[in-house]
Amino acid sequence: MNRGAVLGSTQYAISLWDISAPVAPTAIPLDGDKVTDVAIIGGGYTGSSTALHLAEKGVECLVLEGEKVGFGGSGRNCGMVNPGIWLPPQDVRTVLGERVANRFLDAMGKAPDTVFSLIERFNMQCEATRNGTIHAAHSAAGYKELAARAQEWQRRGRDVKLLSAREAEEKIGTPRFYGGLLDPQAGTINPMGYAQGLAEAAMASGATIHSETRAQKLSQVGDKWLIETDRGTVTANKVIIATNAYTDDLWPGLKQTFTSIHFYQVATEPLGDLADKILPEEQSVWDTGLVMFSIRKDKFGRLIIGSMGKLAGKNDSASESWAQKQINKMFPFLGTVKFEKSWHGKMALTPDHLPHIHNPAPGLYTPIGYNGRGITTGTACGQAMAQLLTGTPEQEIMLPVTTMKKDLGAFIREPVYEGCFKAWRRYKSI
Repeated sequence: MNRGAVLGSTQYAISLWDISAPVAPTAIPLDGDKVTDVAIIGGGYTGSSTALHLAEKGVECLVLEGEKVGFGGSGRNCGMVNPGIWLPPQDVRTVLGERVANRFLDAMGKAPDTVFSLIERFNMQCEATRNGTIHAAHSAAGYKELAARAQEWQRRGRDVKLLSAREAEEKIGTPRFYGGLLDPQAGTINPMGYAQGLAEAAMASGATIHSETRAQKLSQVGDKWLIETDRGTVTANKVIIATNAYTDDLWPGLKQTFTSIHFYQVATEPLGDLADKILPEEQSVWDTGLVMFSIRKDKFGRLIIGSMGKLAGKNDSASESWAQKQINKMFPFLGTVKFEKSWHGKMALTPDHLPHIHNPAPGLYTPIGYNGRGITTGTACGQAMAQLLTGTPEQEIMLPVTTMKKDLGAFIREPVYEGCFKAWRRYKSI
């Protein structure tokens, strides 16, 4: 039976993608003590990408995942393979400077190619569709912002297209938006399927992945690193912490370098032929609103819509009410729909809205702060870590290596943001 066509038990599923993705990779828990060259903490996009690219370079590496592969943001993602980042590219130059910005933007511009080439090379079963994504303007001001983004990306040689309101309506299926920015090189995937595919590819290339093995303590012992887990120890020459928004207190202060933001999604049951009227070219959409909104379909005709905030519980009626209201406004021909699954995940939002690669101690690195662009950024950062650990100079990888800097306002912003998101959802549900 096709797992995506009819959902089975959702008791332990973290998202729709967790159910409709192929069977999870054959990672097993750690049993005893091990020694490796590079230990990677976190089995999401960054961890598995790092392991894959290191293994292909002949480096012995081992991944420790506290739950199952893709349990964190990777398996809860929207599934949009976007080259862009939170900041407009012209603002990246202001933050990073011309030389570093050019290197970073070039890497991110190529990131969708990297993702889709890995999917093809390793035959990953993840519902990959590469018909582009649409950044939709929620207002006239949003459209002006998109026009500036389009101009800068076109200046950099990217084949993006600024859509009029009519063109956006034709591609999305609703007159709600003022226009949009189409990036035809982007696309959509089942994000859990991709996380599982990366892990399988890493193991097939020689990496070891241990699931259900939580790193509890990290310490230096001479010139080595010792990771103590609930199932044994790992001794390594170098360590990568690849946990992004799901970072805990393993390394002091790391969790305080970003603000944790939740994003929830609600999926309908398969819509049958009516699904053909929505996103007929199978793009996915996110908007320019301050409280971001997303729309996409899966391969089985489900409509998945999302926004910022977290669910109140397993049966969050406010989220379903909000979702139905949005459907009524955008796609009234659907009428009242049935919802099949809802979930939320976390994003790591940095003060400058850019990812960082920190080096908090000799031999310890952590790429972090993907600002809602986990698929491409995590994959690209994994490549960068493999390059760095196999001799590429720091000044040649996608981002400079920096020291950690705490975001002192994060502990205040997180509850404030969540309160605002909850109030917004209730308002939009009226």
